[in-house]
Amino acid sequence: MLAGLAGCGAYIYYLNLLVTHRFEGLRWTLPAHVYAAPMDLYVGLQLSGSQLEHELQRLSYHPVPDLEQPGTYRVTGNRIDVALRAVQFADGSRPATVLSVTFGPAGIQDLRDSSGREVPVTRLDPLLIGSLFPVDGVDRIVVTPQDVPPLLPAALKAVEDRTFDTNRGVDPLAMLRALWVDLRSRRIEEGGSTLTQQLVKSYFLTNRQTLGRKVREAIMAVSLATHFSKDDLMNAYINEIFLGQDGNRSIHGFGLASEFYFGKPLSELDLPQIATLVAIVRGPTYYDPRSHAQRTLARRNLVLQILAQQGVIKPDDAQIAQRQPLGVTIGASGAYYPAYLDLVRRTLQSGYPQKELTEAGLRVYTSLDPRVQELAGQSLDAELRLLDKRRMRHRVNEKLEGAVVVTSPQSGDVLAIVGGRNVDFDGFNRALDANRSIGSLIKPFIYLTALETGRYNAATVIQDQPVSIKLANGRYWRPENFTRHNYGPVPVVRALAESLNDATVGVGMEIGLDKISATLQRFGLQQAPDQVPAMLLGSIDIPPLEVAQLYNGIADGGFRTPLRAVRAVVSADGKPLKAYPLQVTQVAPSAQVYEVQSMMEQVMTHGTGLPALSVLPPGLVTAGKSGTSSQDRDSWFAGFSGGALAVVWVGYDHYQPTGLTGSEGALPVWAHLMASLGTTSFVMPPPEGVTDTWIDYLTGMAAQPGCPGAVPVQVALPTGTQVPPMPGCGTGTTAATLFQRAGQLLHRLVH
Repeated sequence: MLAGLAGCGAYIYYLNLLVTHRFEGLRWTLPAHVYAAPMDLYVGLQLSGSQLEHELQRLSYHPVPDLEQPGTYRVTGNRIDVALRAVQFADGSRPATVLSVTFGPAGIQDLRDSSGREVPVTRLDPLLIGSLFPVDGVDRIVVTPQDVPPLLPAALKAVEDRTFDTNRGVDPLAMLRALWVDLRSRRIEEGGSTLTQQLVKSYFLTNRQTLGRKVREAIMAVSLATHFSKDDLMNAYINEIFLGQDGNRSIHGFGLASEFYFGKPLSELDLPQIATLVAIVRGPTYYDPRSHAQRTLARRNLVLQILAQQGVIKPDDAQIAQRQPLGVTIGASGAYYPAYLDLVRRTLQSGYPQKELTEAGLRVYTSLDPRVQELAGQSLDAELRLLDKRRMRHRVNEKLEGAVVVTSPQSGDVLAIVGGRNVDFDGFNRALDANRSIGSLIKPFIYLTALETGRYNAATVIQDQPVSIKLANGRYWRPENFTRHNYGPVPVVRALAESLNDATVGVGMEIGLDKISATLQRFGLQQAPDQVPAMLLGSIDIPPLEVAQLYNGIADGGFRTPLRAVRAVVSADGKPLKAYPLQVTQVAPSAQVYEVQSMMEQVMTHGTGLPALSVLPPGLVTAGKSGTSSQDRDSWFAGFSGGALAVVWVGYDHYQPTGLTGSEGALPVWAHLMASLGTTSFVMPPPEGVTDTWIDYLTGMAAQPGCPGAVPVQVALPTGTQVPPMPGCGTGTTAATLFQRAGQLLHRLVH
């Protein structure tokens, strides 16, 4: 007996040391929280009142008749008053403040603070878009006692542990009552646990329902209550307790639960919402408000009834709250974008240990634009649905997949990434990992290389004729145009705009595969391609993100800026850790890149991008290129406006032919996305050494607008280039003019 007592004493002493040591140094594993780029507000910004209201709702701001607390806004005519929350940015903080935004026909007309002073620029809150949590999936937002509404601890004590303020960690009467129930049922059904015991169970122990575990739980709870204050225990409980599951992510603590279920900070919760969270404590799975709304509503109303009976709230307030709906968000709040988070995770892994990313509470600020991300996902989903319906008519039952990457060419910021049609799926990321043949997307780089030799320009006439190339194995490679037709002598601008394979292969073989390979690598191709003739038609397998890197250099005038998803990383206590500045390198002469940009504009008005004109806003100038891989397995479109570059891929995961060209599959997604962005036209001033010149699209001869029989297009040519005039242009109708008109008519009929 003495030995047994000594052993028990030693065990109790051991548990006491364990509990006090770990709790004194209590440090939760805090995952890195990832934030989107905040929206800047300033006078002159083209933003309507409804668009600002949508952004505020995305940030979980709520409309109210009177601004009572941060996180609310009020609409009065053409003015929106916003009670902004206190926010931590990557480069500083902003206290809670009130902002008045007045709108005019052209956007924001006036911006003032609560005292009526003009505000030059301010930022909205950065949207929390996800967390990089550890393997065990535990995620939480730690709150201080100052962040906790007083009603929450009072409600927890009234519902879960009425003797919390007086007990020593356990409630003997409650434990005896639970033991009696367990003995009668011959299994453990009730625990009689105090809040302190629940904290011990969550922080120190497993969920195994055994008598031994209950004994350890009781001993450790007494130890905690002996050595620590009730305020410390309550704060630890509020931050530790398990309150839900989001896929692989465990929702711990009321701080994260508030965001997860209601989309707003804990300090902004009202009475019914606090009662809902307290109701969930009893069983986060059983009382999941999204899966079991009626069950949770009944439990919440019971909590409200108990609070009224215990005098925590007034009976009238309880009755009013019981009539309120649960009010949880439809989906898990805090727009989680797994495809974008995947790129963020890969970016950070090169500079931070895995443990620091998942446990140190880092704050990661990214380039993601939530509005662009939302529109990209919607555009892909909507167009793939339409394409699937058309494929079903041809008895194709598999669903198409796709990916979208949107960047800002000047900064290299990645604004949006869609890794598949199911934007919420955290799995195979096609934008980063689907290595697919790029097809004719390679052609702008072929013609850029040709222009750099000085032997070609947009008006240079090349031959679109059958090509036969003997390969190393003795066989012959004979590419064909998509139309199975050759057009003879054509200017370079037409060969690019209409994506003529035979003409392009002829140019590519003449200038050399090695030079084209070098050009691609200058613009960001990570691995040198196999230098075989098929390379000239895009037999290069890379993911959409790498395509975006290549085209970013063209859109930015020959300057390569490594794409970046992460702008800055800040420690848990607000100290800047690492910035990701711009790194700009000129990789091609601006003059020749401008010539290619000019030709890519003709892709949109006369070539394979022409169908987009029926979708894009009238007058919007864009430049782009379609791509289709062998046997129509991959449908691509890459193009840019003045403010954004977007790359779209459409195809089947298992490489079956889609029957879709780049213009039929990817282009509709791209066009609807660009139309919805409200972007500006692509306008680039001509660099030194080039001149915008009017030529005939069909012949490459000089031809001004209005020239009879011509298809005039404006292209950039090296200054001083002598272009022969089109016969009969401006001299009346001649046989040559009639011939050109016949050619123009044929071109329009074909296209």
